[in-house]
Parts: sequence; structure tokens; C-alpha cells
Amino acid sequence: MGDLSKNGVTSIMHLPDDCLTIIFHALDNRIDRESFGLTCRRWLHIQDFNRRSLQFECSFTILNPSSLSTKSLDVHTVHLHRLLRRFQHLESLSLCGCRELNDSGLTRLLSYGSNLQKLNLDCCLKVTDYGLSLVASGCPSLTTISLYRCLNITDKGLETLATACQSLKYVNLSYCSHISDNGLKAIAQRCCQLQAVNISHCESINGVGFKGCSKSLAHVEAESCKLTPEGVMGIVSGGGIEYLDVSCLSWSPLGDPLHGIGFSSSLKILNFRMCRTVSDTSIAAIAKGCPLLKEWNLALCHEVRISGWQAVGLYCQNLKRLHVNRCRNLNDNGLQALRDGCRSLSILYLNGCVRVTPFALELFKSHRANVCIKEEEVMCIKPYYSPFR
Repeated sequence: MGDLSKNGVTSIMHLPDDCLTIIFHALDNRIDRESFGLTCRRWLHIQDFNRRSLQFECSFTILNPSSLSTKSLDVHTVHLHRLLRRFQHLESLSLCGCRELNDSGLTRLLSYGSNLQKLNLDCCLKVTDYGLSLVASGCPSLTTISLYRCLNITDKGLETLATACQSLKYVNLSYCSHISDNGLKAIAQRCCQLQAVNISHCESINGVGFKGCSKSLAHVEAESCKLTPEGVMGIVSGGGIEYLDVSCLSWSPLGDPLHGIGFSSSLKILNFRMCRTVSDTSIAAIAKGCPLLKEWNLALCHEVRISGWQAVGLYCQNLKRLHVNRCRNLNDNGLQALRDGCRSLSILYLNGCVRVTPFALELFKSHRANVCIKEEEVMCIKPYYSPFR
């Protein structure tokens, strides 16, 4: 640099790595960052050193139509080992859809996973409990893990994960058919910072594994689960639930298990879509016990009758969005109860309610002109911050 200064010659190529790193971080355009490493090997090394996330084209989370082929990208052990050796400071890694990846492919996480905070293993069908133990040992800083359709993961793997990764906040276990409440219990009790869990379509879970969970648990998705009354009480036992999805609730020989949701005083969004057996008793308990409720999906809840609708109208004074599509027992009197109550209501999703007459609907519109009535049916309601979008 001294000789260059004497000759009056300067070049960005002679800047130290620290300065080039600052320049790299100042690039706010993804294309510019990718082009940075094409300059020379040294700049490529700086780009690799500063890379914090890695996501494969086979990942279902990439909205690229060309990647949605029936054939997945064959990411094998050797590929992942090379990439982890190249990008040694990753904080986020998505292997979603890498169906050929097996346990041995995760061994490099023992050396290069210490900074990893987010890991997506969705549909990694060959990953077993042993692979999850490698993740647990190599990634102590993990806060988010998604195991959607990891069919070879069992309670044993979850217990190992919960013991080693106690900073976990977001855990997706949906469609993991071999886990039960025992594995869920390990996650719920050992991970004291837990904020969100997805157990949708986990047929062996009834919810009791949530018992004793931290108050930080605010988001639970349990679509198509076989919840019991004790399981529902387990879900709400921490006292912090704000979002709950129990849509498509499986029939229970014990009857309607949803009464206990009425103890969720912090609840803001509740999805009951296709809970065909939910009773007026549960509806009334929830309407009374959840004063902060802002959105409630009751579409296809056929057993909600006049006393249930009256409870919603009387007690749900903070409710802004209500879904009543295809509710077989919503009639003119029930619609009147909603019209005369629910003073904060701004959107009513209503169609296919065969017992509601056109006259009652027009009367609702004239009395509540500020409420927008939409005929569309929303299949899924989630908060804007949802970790499982």
C-alpha cells in the first residue's frame, strides 16, 4: 500500500478484508450480493464467510414454479458436506424436500452447526432419530426447527432434541405420525422459551403433553388432531395462548372436548372450522372466558344453535372477524343475536347458511352498515407473524 501511495495508484482490490466485509453488508440488493463473489476468489471467500442462510431450489418454501416438479433435487451427503464446509457461519439452513438426504448427511453439523438458529428438514424422509441427535449435538443455538412429514422421527428423537436445544421457540411437528404426547411433553417442559408448536395431523397426540408448558407458548396448531378434554386443558395450561387452530377436530367418544378453551383469557384468534360437534356449552364458555378474541372461525360448526350465537353476540365485544360459512343451524334469530351484539365486528364471512332468509340478511345490513359481509370461505386463518406460513 505504501508503494501504491507513492505512485498515486489506488485500487479497491487492495482494501483489507474488514473493509470489503463492510462493503458487502452495505449491499441491500440480493443480485448485487450474489455478483460480489464473482469478482475474484478473495471476494468470493468474503461472500462465503458472510453468508448466513442457505436454501435449496427443491425447498417448497421457495415460490418458484420451476422448482415444483415431481422429482426432488437429489441432495446427498457429499453435497451437503461441501456446502457446510464452504459456508461455515450459517444461521439458517433449509433442506426442505431433500428426500434423498439421510442421517450421515447431517454429521457436518457437528463441526459447522454452532451458529445455526433455524433448520428446516421438511419431507426429509430418510432422516431418523439418529440424524436428529446429530442436529441436537451440533446446533445448541437452535431456536426454530421444522420436521413436517419426517416420518421416521419418534419420541426418542424429540427427547434428545429437547435436552440439547433448550432455546427452541418454534417447532413444527405436523404429519409426524410416530410421535406421541411423550415426545411433545419433553419439548413443552424442557424448552422454556417455546412460543409456537404445530402438531397438525399427528394422530397419536391428544394434547396432554402440553401440560405444564411455559407461559411463553402463544401459538398452537392442532388441525385434525384427536384432542381430549385433558389435552385441551394441557394446551391452555401455560396461560399464554393467543392463537389456536383446532380445525377439523376428530370425533371423540368423550364428547365435545373444547370447553376448556374458555380458560384462555389471552386468546385472540381461534379456528374451529369443521369442528362439527362443538356444542353451545363450549361456545358459551369460550365467549365468556376469552374477552380479547378478535377472530373466530366457526364455519361448518353445525351444532352451534341459538344459545351459542346469543353467547357470541353478548360476550364477544372485541370480535372483529367472524366466519359462519355453511353453519347448518344459524337461522334468522341467531343472525339477529350477532347483529345486536358483537359491537366491534367489521367483517362477517357468510354463505351457504340455508336457514338464514334474505330478509334477515338485509335487516342485518341495514342495522350494521359498517360490517362488510363476504361470501368467500377462508380455509385458514393465521396471524401476520405466523412462524408456520
